[in-house]
Amino acid sequence: MADVLSALPYVEEREVADAAALDAMLRGADRPFVLRGLARDWPLVQAGLRSAAEARQYLLQHAVERLFVVSVAAPETEGRMFYDDAMQMNFRTSKGTLPTIFAKIDEGERQEQSPAIYLASIDVHEHFRGLHDANHIDLGSRDALASIWIGTKTRIAAHNDFPDNLACCAAGRRRFTLLPPEQFRNLYLGPVDNTPAGRAISMVDFENPDFAAHPRFRDAMDHAQVAELEPGDALFIPSMWWHHVQGLAPFNVLVNYWWRDTPRFLGQPQDALNHAMMTIRDLPAKDRKIWRDLFDHYVFDADESVTAHIPEKARSVLAPLTAETAGRLRAFLLRTLSR
Repeated sequence: MADVLSALPYVEEREVADAAALDAMLRGADRPFVLRGLARDWPLVQAGLRSAAEARQYLLQHAVERLFVVSVAAPETEGRMFYDDAMQMNFRTSKGTLPTIFAKIDEGERQEQSPAIYLASIDVHEHFRGLHDANHIDLGSRDALASIWIGTKTRIAAHNDFPDNLACCAAGRRRFTLLPPEQFRNLYLGPVDNTPAGRAISMVDFENPDFAAHPRFRDAMDHAQVAELEPGDALFIPSMWWHHVQGLAPFNVLVNYWWRDTPRFLGQPQDALNHAMMTIRDLPAKDRKIWRDLFDHYVFDADESVTAHIPEKARSVLAPLTAETAGRLRAFLLRTLSR
């Protein structure tokens, strides 16, 4: 399958002159693109270009004295952070100080076979002091969450995220295989409540796919694109696009930014999907049809006809939500769920 992946088309590459141009490019973007060298001037990138050891030392200089969550997988997993045969995680998660974790990575670099070590989605502001100030992308008025991902060679199963994502390779090399949102049926998704990191993942091994078990995956590959990032390169991943991620170097660092164009008080759509599975999916077909019609009326096809007959001041949560009405609705849901 490696030959198939290498034959996939590459993600479009673009160029930006400054922060204003980047802001304009990101606004309304709905397809992935690569920006070569966007973060090339970061001190972290420059340290990593000199050596992996210098990149680790640079990070240690900025690390806060606190515990970091780290995942470790046995050498035989070959860095694939996934399920075992019992559908439990094939890695163990614990906490440790960053110097201790990096010492294990140092040790592994001297061994022929070593465990995969992975620090995933570490909040930059909470775990490092001054790192963001010296190494960040100007995203204008976007209220972005900055995360850092640090690890040895790893393979992260295809998954998607609700926010938009700008991922910057700070050290090592990364390969992303991307697919549009509608390809979820061809990716053979796993459980929604037993996941490596909170999002359902593809059960297909992109490096060694079993087409007998996952025949529709061939159709998914017809829509796939690849982005290979060197230090300083950035990739924009639109909301809900599927991405399989490989850390290709012995030591890899990625910094990414998540943001959404809608207010955070609107909550997470995945919560609504989970609740619908609990309350609607197993109803008789005739009842599901009624609820589908109601969802269309109030959610998917909602227009002025939903509220035209209700006095404007009495429309409450049927009107466009505000922070106040969203909070009131959330409190109502919490009361009903706790019964």
